[in-house]
Amino acid sequence: MRWRRALGALVAAALLAAAGAGLARSAGGADGQDPVRAVAAGLRCPACEGESVADSRSPIAAAMRQAVADQVAQGRDAEEIRRWFVERYGREVLADAPGPAGPLLWAVPALALLGAGYAALRTLRPRAASAAPVPRREQPAGDGRPAADGTTPTGRGTRRAWQACSVGVVALVASVAVAAGRLDRPGARPEPADPVTVAVGLARDLEEQQRYDAAARMYEEALRDRPDDAIRLRLAFALLRAGDSAGAEESARAVLARAPDSPDGLLVLGLAQRDRRSPEAAATLRRFLALAPQHPAAAEIRRLVAAAG
Repeated sequence: MRWRRALGALVAAALLAAAGAGLARSAGGADGQDPVRAVAAGLRCPACEGESVADSRSPIAAAMRQAVADQVAQGRDAEEIRRWFVERYGREVLADAPGPAGPLLWAVPALALLGAGYAALRTLRPRAASAAPVPRREQPAGDGRPAADGTTPTGRGTRRAWQACSVGVVALVASVAVAAGRLDRPGARPEPADPVTVAVGLARDLEEQQRYDAAARMYEEALRDRPDDAIRLRLAFALLRAGDSAGAEESARAVLARAPDSPDGLLVLGLAQRDRRSPEAAATLRRFLALAPQHPAAAEIRRLVAAAG
């Protein structure tokens, strides 16, 4: 009947529309956007409340944007850059970390298409068979006779199965769409990545790139949130390598005020004093050698002390 065909067409259209919408939502493309901003918009600023790296003005977000820009310039795609951040700072660094809704948004449209295809096959095969003339001796007896509307009991059963399958798949798509929206609410997201961990990680990456000024700023940013002598020593080394001997000496002295026998503190202090031509440099470096004769830098320091006489 015509109304049944129309209903079937509407159900098929609804299935295709729901599947297409789900796939489009899952893909979430960023065509036409600045690639750096597109990636940064998918990263959470660890030092901000509810802001992405693309929108935040914090120094950590600025460093993260620079890290994104550097990798874009190296030819890495968005997924590689996201994976780089996740490997260092965990999935919490992602603004759109895929939770349980992510797989569902991919699986349900695929299931909808499979269900629609299966129902279509179940519906079309009997029709194709019934179109061919059937010898009288092969026709089913009794309840196999055509009904008043020209359909056999088998044909009606397959149509009902097709209709039930279609309604079920539409209901499944709709329920997952509602559930995905709830799972995507901000309250269900994990806590952002630790800003100190992110800042220190960025600083180390900058040191590997010999960008010591930028690394020092990241260490200073980490120290604002967590005063820690290990971070302060790394700041002192970064400042020393950046040519800021006064800043390096100040940081080293802050560490030595709490740990007078810190070999790394004495090492940075002695090298900073040497750069500033302080007469105390040799004594500081000798004390370092006395406390840490097996330190990786000991051989070079012995050479410097011997050269200074």
